[in-house]
Amino acid sequence: MPSVFMDPSGGPRWWRRRRWPLIAVAVVLVGAGVALAVYFAFVKRQGNVSHPNVEFTPTTPQKPKLVAETFKWPLYGYTPDRARYLNADIRPPYKEIWEYKSGSLIEFQPILVNGVLYVVPNNGEARAIDAKTGKKLWAHHVGSLNASSPAWANNRLFITTLSGTFTCLNAKNGKRIWRRHLPSRSESSPLVLNGIVYFGSENGTVYALKQANGGKVWTYHAGGAVKGGIAYSKGLLYFGDYNGEVTALRAKDGKRMWRTGTSGAAFQQSGQFYSTPAVANGRVYLGNTDHFVYSFAAHTGQLAWRYSTGYYVYSAAAVGPGPGGKPTVFIGSYDRTFYAFDARSGKVRWTFNAPGRISGAPTLVGHVVYFSDLDSKQTTGLDARTGHPVFRFHSGKFNPVISDGKRIYLTGFSTVYTLVHASKPGRLPKKPKKKPAPHHKKPAKKHR
Repeated sequence: MPSVFMDPSGGPRWWRRRRWPLIAVAVVLVGAGVALAVYFAFVKRQGNVSHPNVEFTPTTPQKPKLVAETFKWPLYGYTPDRARYLNADIRPPYKEIWEYKSGSLIEFQPILVNGVLYVVPNNGEARAIDAKTGKKLWAHHVGSLNASSPAWANNRLFITTLSGTFTCLNAKNGKRIWRRHLPSRSESSPLVLNGIVYFGSENGTVYALKQANGGKVWTYHAGGAVKGGIAYSKGLLYFGDYNGEVTALRAKDGKRMWRTGTSGAAFQQSGQFYSTPAVANGRVYLGNTDHFVYSFAAHTGQLAWRYSTGYYVYSAAAVGPGPGGKPTVFIGSYDRTFYAFDARSGKVRWTFNAPGRISGAPTLVGHVVYFSDLDSKQTTGLDARTGHPVFRFHSGKFNPVISDGKRIYLTGFSTVYTLVHASKPGRLPKKPKKKPAPHHKKPAKKHR
């Protein structure tokens, strides 16, 4: 037998030559496994989640007494929980009875109290408009830039501005009662409860001020800018911030009851909350720039569900009866889709291909949910039970509709239109062709 040539290390040289490729392959495989694990743990976007057994208490919608002359839609979202739902028997077709041209972009819809509309366009001039005729009753300049709805309480208006001021006006004549200068800008539509005004600001401060004189009751400092309005339910205040966190505070003293973060973006990062929360059924609902719509338990902050749309979700949600009268969450996305979700599980009930990106919040009036889009600049109304279009209007961009149950007050780009039910059905205008999907480029302007 031929002798085997031994390597100085003690093993056969032929084995030494063959084992290095095997070792190299093993190293590559291990490295690939580690890389894959890192990718799924830290890089890849998180998926949808559904925990339907998280605390859920279906609410029975109440039908308010609807008298146009005394009806109140006193704040952004209609009620303190910002659910954006009015249980009323009004539906298309409509006819226009008057319009009011503001001369400036209106990002946030008016409020309505006792037959008077109160609106603050981007130019910062607060105005009172007769809801029957569209006649301007008074105007008062509150700042150089505004992007929020006012709030009404006890014949007073409360207005935040991007000029760094918070102003209280007499709702009857527009005269200033008091004004407070803030250290940062605010576009958080105020909430007024039991003599206290609540709102957020860009430096992350949440304020509780006395409605009588603007005196501080308490403040809370969040981890990021608080752009959206603050919602209220059962003693707690809810808001999202730029740090990707949702927080619940005790309204009476500002004590934090819970705070929860998100990690829906790539690299386990949180997106940003521009969306104003809606609170209903013992849950909190809002959208995020990480493309997800979220639902948290209102009492504990536990994640109940999240669903990924195709793009940013700046919109606030409307929550009310959908298919079969079941609790449903209605919300739009920058992916040009309008969604109806099962409020408990997050399951998609139906979707509608919108003619453009949806930035503003929808409103549910009776069985019709209304939204506007940025690209076609029109307003669409869908049957909340089926998602089928039943209304289309030539104007709209952000937050389109409020109602007193007798009239629809629709906000276009810079005009407020008032519509009433038409006795003769009209033909629904042709749906515009769907535009190509947008490039995933972050827009300069954000809206809720």
